[in-house]
Amino acid sequence: MTCHRGNASGSRAVTAIERIIPVPAPQQPHPVNFAVTRVYSNAEQGDTPCPSKGFNMVIALILIALVVICAFWYISIRNGIIEKENRCDNAWETIETQLQRRNDLIPNLVEVVKGYAAHESSTLEAVTAARSNYVTAATAEAKMDASNAITNALGHLFAVAENYPELKANLNFQQLQSDLTDTENKISYARMSFNDCVLAYNNAIETFPGNIVAGGAFKTRHGFEAANDAIREAPSVRF
Repeated sequence: MTCHRGNASGSRAVTAIERIIPVPAPQQPHPVNFAVTRVYSNAEQGDTPCPSKGFNMVIALILIALVVICAFWYISIRNGIIEKENRCDNAWETIETQLQRRNDLIPNLVEVVKGYAAHESSTLEAVTAARSNYVTAATAEAKMDASNAITNALGHLFAVAENYPELKANLNFQQLQSDLTDTENKISYARMSFNDCVLAYNNAIETFPGNIVAGGAFKTRHGFEAANDAIREAPSVRF
């Protein structure tokens, strides 16, 4: 009995102590600590996004945009040069058409003049020789020189015709005179148009930035130049 009482009193003592000093419950791991641990774990595995990747992507896009802009710029400049070169070719073809028409009229003109001024052989030979030089010319520059020579020779021929009233009264001569006058005017306008096209083309390939794009692929072209005052003036065909 004594022992039993002793146990009961001891139990009551422990209960009193627990009431005075409560025993703390076991604590769970803090969630922040777990998150930090997880972040460090991911970093160790190399899963953390690297800021330099986004920067490199921006640089790459900028470079691609610059390449595209430069390509369009180059193509635009080159197409402009090609367009101006084509205009020069078209203007030159217009000149050749009129020069060929004039060449077709020259033999008839020479034959008519021979019937009235046969002794003016030097003048007639000069016209015939100039025409032959144009026919055999192989380059544009040679044709330009031959064309100028024809214009000069025709000027002398018309001056000689002033001394032959019967020649001036001939209907065939008058018709040739009218045709040559019209042709000379067309040639003059065609030359001016050609020279304008050549000037625009040369400026395009010789000035910046066209000179960079042109490089050695496009060559400077030459326009018509009057050799002397007689060539600058159209031959007088008024009788």
